[in-house]
Amino acid sequence: MNIQEKRPIVYTAFSKHYFYAKMLISAYVLDKGYVPLNPFNNWEYFMNDMVKRNLVVRGNNNLILLSEEVWIFGPIADGVFAEVKFANSRDIPVKYFSVGKEMSSIQPLKNTELTFEDELLQQFSLETIRTEFNFLNSARS
Repeated sequence: MNIQEKRPIVYTAFSKHYFYAKMLISAYVLDKGYVPLNPFNNWEYFMNDMVKRNLVVRGNNNLILLSEEVWIFGPIADGVFAEVKFANSRDIPVKYFSVGKEMSSIQPLKNTELTFEDELLQQFSLETIRTEFNFLNSARS
């Protein structure tokens, strides 16, 4: 293994409900040959509100711009939904994965297998969300 080899960078996005899996997700990405940019490893959860949340969101968006791909883990939260839309607006490929407590529980997902958190479903209808995801990923399926 060439430890000086440049590897593709992946932005990892997942719900605060899977914060416990932040290191597992980073390990999974490294194991697949990519370099993870994991926002929960960069600044925990909104830096414990030491700064305005929009500063952290801007930081996340800049990490997405540095990435070759965005990988989504687990059910889609409202913030993750915004990150998917942002990545798509910049033509950055998005991939979806399950999440759990072990590396073996992480598996690629198809668009038809995606699930959405209640907070997102309270903001948008399921039909609107599915339409958005079908549109966002039609070129990448």
